[in-house]
Amino acid sequence: MPTAIVAGLGNPGIEYAGTRHNLGFCVLDAIAARAGAAFKDAPQMRGSLAKAILGGQTAWLVKPLTFMNDSGQCVGPLARFLKVPTERILVIHDDITLPPGTAKLTTGGGDGKHNGITSLLQQLPNTFARLRVGIGGKHWPGQDLADHVLGKLKQDEQVLFSQQLDAILQGVEIWLQKGTSQTQNLFNRRTTLSATTTLTKQPTIATNAPEHP
Repeated sequence: MPTAIVAGLGNPGIEYAGTRHNLGFCVLDAIAARAGAAFKDAPQMRGSLAKAILGGQTAWLVKPLTFMNDSGQCVGPLARFLKVPTERILVIHDDITLPPGTAKLTTGGGDGKHNGITSLLQQLPNTFARLRVGIGGKHWPGQDLADHVLGKLKQDEQVLFSQQLDAILQGVEIWLQKGTSQTQNLFNRRTTLSATTTLTKQPTIATNAPEHP
């Protein structure tokens, strides 16, 4: 398969570490750790990049440093520079429509009120894959959505995310090898279990660790 881009969305800066909106960064850090890859800032691309080999496939791991609302200004130009087709781009991001502890691989559709996806759709055709990691909706009707997504993960949410993490990492490897359609059939079946179901026993990750600069 051709070289791919795996982009995790989030906000740079330690003040955003461990927030629901930064789960894309958290997943990407876990992917890099598994692959033994190290991120390096690339100011000209407005992101932090790492080249990794996963499942025998080459992928550029990308954390935009533009802040969430301008994520497309990093991923779009990088894809054009590397000549990576949109179908070989996987974007990992938080999703308020999915409960914590679940994830889903999709393609197409709207932005789901996610400003990072809105920015990407301004830069790329709507054919990139999306790995949506559930954070659930607002905790009470009057809560501001920004307060919810920028809030820190609670302990039970950290546990649910940790329990799902291994399945997510396996899903990324399968996507790199087989593409979106084949991966959806396996990944979505495994990860639409109850949020209280443990897929594999994993230690709780330290989501409040400092982000890579």
